[in-house]
Amino acid sequence: MAKRKKFSAEEIINKLRQVEVLVSKGTKTDEAVRQIGVTYQTFLRWRKE
Repeated sequence: MAKRKKFSAEEIINKLRQVEVLVSKGTKTDEAVRQIGVTYQTFLRWRKE
């Protein structure tokens, strides 16, 4: 199992914003999430928080 990296609150917010920008440019959500380097499950968890 790979070593997990903890993201700070600021990093999480920045990554969520990056996904919003990519999606607004026409990228599919799952592809945008992959581009920021996290799993779709992690993205959903962060968005819920």
